[in-house]
Amino acid sequence: MKASDLFIKALENEGVEYIFGIPGEENLDFLESLRVSSIKLILTRHEQAAGFMAATYGRLTGKVGVCLSTLGPGATNFATSAAYAQLGGMPMMMITGQKPIKQSKQGRFQIIDIVSMFGPVTKYAKQVSNGNNIPAMVRDACKIATIERPGAVLIELPEDIASEEVRDNIYPVQKFRYPVPSPSSLRDAASMIQKAKQPLVLIGAGANRTRIGQALKNFINYTKIPFFTTQMGKGVVDENHELCLGCAALSSNDFVHCAIEKADLIINIGHDVIEKPPFFMHNSPDAQKVIHINFFASEVDDTYFPQLDVVGDIASSVTLLTEVIKPQEHWDFEYYKRAIKEVGIHLSKYSNDTRFPILPQSAVQTIRDVLNDDDIVTLDNGVYKIWFARNYKCVKPNTMLLDNALATMGAGLPSGIAAKMVCPTKRVVAIVGDGGFMMNSQELETAVRLNLDLTVIILNDNSYGMIRWKQAGMGFEDFGLNLKNPDFVAYANSYGARGHRPNSCTEFKEILELCVSSKGVHVIDLAVDYSLNHAILNELLKNINCLV
Repeated sequence: MKASDLFIKALENEGVEYIFGIPGEENLDFLESLRVSSIKLILTRHEQAAGFMAATYGRLTGKVGVCLSTLGPGATNFATSAAYAQLGGMPMMMITGQKPIKQSKQGRFQIIDIVSMFGPVTKYAKQVSNGNNIPAMVRDACKIATIERPGAVLIELPEDIASEEVRDNIYPVQKFRYPVPSPSSLRDAASMIQKAKQPLVLIGAGANRTRIGQALKNFINYTKIPFFTTQMGKGVVDENHELCLGCAALSSNDFVHCAIEKADLIINIGHDVIEKPPFFMHNSPDAQKVIHINFFASEVDDTYFPQLDVVGDIASSVTLLTEVIKPQEHWDFEYYKRAIKEVGIHLSKYSNDTRFPILPQSAVQTIRDVLNDDDIVTLDNGVYKIWFARNYKCVKPNTMLLDNALATMGAGLPSGIAAKMVCPTKRVVAIVGDGGFMMNSQELETAVRLNLDLTVIILNDNSYGMIRWKQAGMGFEDFGLNLKNPDFVAYANSYGARGHRPNSCTEFKEILELCVSSKGVHVIDLAVDYSLNHAILNELLKNINCLV
């Protein structure tokens, strides 16, 4: 068979459902092979968006999301989405084209060393130089992309290799099983927890895997040890749980950090330093201790240097730890219980405020009230992400898709598209800032063309609001960050979507309820008021008086 046919057959063997991307002339053999395949081509308007979609597919399914580009500028447009998947722990494969490598007829036109370029932002990047190697390369790349921690891989397929005649040699997919932790590490962990006076559980992004949520819930219900989450660990255990302190949306100086600082031991499950730190460790004899429970060992740096590593399958680690640990009478959780109430009081302030333009706290509450427990919110990157991380309670895993690793703009809408494709029965709302939306707004056409039912909320402040907040926090003058946006309602309508512009908080809720219960793509241009960001996030939180 032809090498491109073999490539598609190898992808089918891996269970690939979609390939997101934009083909070029160097991909035409591959495209022809794809035409008669069971795999669906999802044509996008930008390669970066295709990469975000593939990464989100991988995040939601645990399987490799696949995206396609041509050589040169098409491939370089994958750089941001590769880093997004790599830092965020999302299994994603990029397939890029290339000019013939055996006999060039165009000199160096459009040719750059893509494999070397992507080496630093992938787990695996190789060029196919012999078509017969394709099955082994695809199997190897998919395995590498999905094992912990998941990430990005790249295979470059030159056009002359794609047309080669090759033999059929597909490798079977074997399930990979992680080892259980050593008995001694479990005993040491149990001993440390039992000796602690005020242990506390932290749930990170790495815990958002099959089986782990139930194991963690069992551990928490049995030990009665309270917990908090990182931004990407939200929803692994229901945040309405009576022992949930909330999310560490900031690294320090938030109400939840009063409780974190009180802990003498943090049981850190599924977190690593790729995600923005939810707390900082201190290198002193009387500082709190940390147990690192993850698929891989911890790496030491100035912010994180655990005293014990429990390495192995996380679900097995937590289950086995639950079996060997004994709840202790000297454990003291009274402070945490009071802190949970205090956090709730502070976070609910402004949640029902009716001023308009809308406060982010009020917007978050309205969206939470309208959506069901298993509906999905995808976030772009902006200052509103902090408010959603702090205020939006997730009941189930993967119901809020945010990026706290690369923290890139432009991913919110493409992620929403992929989420709706993967979960067609769930209502999906993409939350974007005006800045991030315009970086990939052209994908509205993709959503409309795919006949998706998707709601997009643009939090519009006519500026780069995150940087304005940071600018104010540093005492600088307001400068250089104001925008002039298009008419987003007319813009949405021009793509065949339906645009809306509420003029009050009440009207916003009514429009949102209409959008999520209606067919088609809806875009809500929501004016947002960030004027309290500085007073709350920069001034109030730095002067918190924690409970005695």
